Amino acid sequence: QVQLEESGGGSVQAGGSLRLSCQASDISKIKVMAWFRQTVGKEREVVAVIYIGGVTTVYDDSVKGRFTISLDQPKKLMTLQMNNLKPEDTAMYYCASATWYGTRALVVRADHYASWGQGRQVTVSS
Repeated sequence: QVQLEESGGGSVQAGGSLRLSCQASDISKIKVMAWFRQTVGKEREVVAVIYIGGVTTVYDDSVKGRFTISLDQPKKLMTLQMNNLKPEDTAMYYCASATWYGTRALVVRADHYASWGQGRQVTVSS
């Protein structure tokens, strides 16, 4: 089982920036990594996905043009740069990894992923 450890996040005013990082214990079997977010009473929703190789990415429409997902494979480190943050971005953010590829319809689903980080809070005030 891959261990994922997140860092970063925090509190910022609307329009500000934050970064999240996700350190993987082993990337050799990982095919896809992703960031999800969740607020109280709601299901976990995809934010961004990156396929191993770092070329193919998928973004939720709500973050396109503001968030950037990246992967440094030698360092086994995935990051999410979040710019122009909005209050509606407030949530607990989780990184996740999967050991199989999938279609876009699958990789945006939380049940595609077997390994999860502990979560980091992001709070954006207006």
